[in-house]
Parts: sequence; structure tokens; C-alpha cells
Amino acid sequence: MNEKIALLPLAALCIALSGCHGAKIPAPPVAKPAEPVEASLPAYILPNTEVREITSGPLGRTYQLFVSLPPSYEERVTHRFPVLFVTDASYAFPLVRNIGLMVGDRGKGLEEFVLIGLSYAKGETGQYSRRRDYTPTPNSEDTVSDMPGRPAVHGQAEVYRRFIADEVFPLVAESYRVDMNRKIFAGHSYGGLLGAHILLTEPTMFERYILSSPSLWFDDKVMLARERAYSAAHTDMRADVFLSIGAFETVNPSSGNKRYHRNKDMVRDLRTFEAQLRSRSYPSLRVEATVIDDEDHLTVYPAAITRGLMWALPAAGH
Repeated sequence: MNEKIALLPLAALCIALSGCHGAKIPAPPVAKPAEPVEASLPAYILPNTEVREITSGPLGRTYQLFVSLPPSYEERVTHRFPVLFVTDASYAFPLVRNIGLMVGDRGKGLEEFVLIGLSYAKGETGQYSRRRDYTPTPNSEDTVSDMPGRPAVHGQAEVYRRFIADEVFPLVAESYRVDMNRKIFAGHSYGGLLGAHILLTEPTMFERYILSSPSLWFDDKVMLARERAYSAAHTDMRADVFLSIGAFETVNPSSGNKRYHRNKDMVRDLRTFEAQLRSRSYPSLRVEATVIDDEDHLTVYPAAITRGLMWALPAAGH
């Protein structure tokens, strides 16, 4: 049975009682009757949302899909909506959902869409799950695991991509009125790296890609090398790509502003990736890129996804 997506309830109040041993303690005064303990408060429910679980046979892991349906979903009973898949669902899903509703304004600002949040593997921390599932090679400088007893794992982006294509897509297509010829991918940081991997492996898996601050530095900039390898073997790339990054995601040794990166010039990496894609003159590829002022790696995503939604899902007549 599907669940509604809810914020975690407030933790119940715990009262710790301590005792004294050895000394004779005078009898305490008669206590007043205890006040009734307030029941746990109800969770806040996100309307028009549900959760589906999917266990991958090949991966041996269970993931949740967070689903948000547009306001007119029940009214437009024959309409098939574009479908947006977002990584890092615990953070991105409620954010993208609410931006989509506010900016979208029931189809006036954005075309309405079905939103699918790709969650982390059940029983794992977000950091552990995303490091493994979103990275393309096992070569990483992050060697410390945040799950005791389990070594850090990287490099399973390709098997995770096949999980989305072979197991998630059929479930979504069967369960919802979506147009599977209008699939959009959105990812930030390692999620953007995963998007770049999909783009360079099977570009037609999605029609549009919103890549925010992709971690192109990973494994000595392996994605830039893979783009060169793709261009050597292909004459076209059928995809629309929107690249964005915060202006602070570069190196500026002369500045004392801690929002700048210390040693990773992600702005330069993104501009290099953009330039490489544009230089191929693929007839079916459309690329847009922007550097967003006064934003860093941790603050840029709300602005980046807003711009990405307006690029990918403009309202009719815009």
C-alpha cells in the first residue's frame, strides 16, 4: 500500500528518573497528580504525493520512489504528463515539488509534470548510497565510510543507470499517466555527475538533462575524457542539456571569502565540458549553460533547479 510522504514527527518526550543508594532519604512531599502526556503530534503530509518501494533483483537493494502528481492530474484524465526524475530525493523532492507548484502556477508559469524522486537505498545513509550509485568509477579520494563495518564503495553508476532504465521506468510508465518520450533528469553535485554519465553512455535515455554543479573533478576529471571518447565514436548526441553552477564554485586564492573552493575549480570544469560538447557540432544536441552569481555549492540548487525547470518545461505560449 502506498504511503503519503510526510515530514518526520517530533520526537516523543523522554523523562529520565535517577535514584540514590546508601543514604536514607526523607519521604518526599505528596506529589500532585501527573499531567497527561501529550500524544505524538501528527506529521505534516505533502498533498498529492505517495511512496512506492522497488526492490532491484540485480542490485539486491530496495529503493523508494517519491511521487508527486500535478494539481490537474485527476481532472485531465486522458492527458499524459512529462515526467521529471530527481536524484537525492530526501532533499530535492520537496524542494522541486514546491518550486514546481509555485512557479508553475497550475500551468501558467511551467507546464505541469509528474515528479519522481529517486531515494537512497533503504538501510543506508544518504552519503554511502549516493557515493556508490552516482559515481562512474571506483577511484575516489573519499575512502572513509560513514557506515561502521562497511567499506566505502564507489563506481556503480552504470548498474544504477540500468536499474533506472530497466526497473524504475517500467514501473512509472505502468503506474502513472506520463509521456515516456518526455523524460527529464535533474541532479546536483554527484547527482549531476550521474547525469553526465548517463548522457555519455545512453544519451536518449532522457530527452532533457538538468545538471547542476556536476562533480566533473571526480577521478581526475574522467568525464571530460569520456566525452572525448564519445565524440570519437559518434557523430550525434540526441539530447538537450542545461548546465549550471554557482559563481563561488571556483578557486580564488586572493580572496578570504570561505565560499570559494580551496582546490577544485568546478566552474572551469563545467565551462570545459560545455566547450567540448559545443565543439562537436552534433546536429541533435542543444546546450545551455549559466554561472549563477552569489551562489556556492551548497546554496545554488534552488536557483539552479528553478532555471532548469523554466528551461525544460516552459508554459504553453512561452
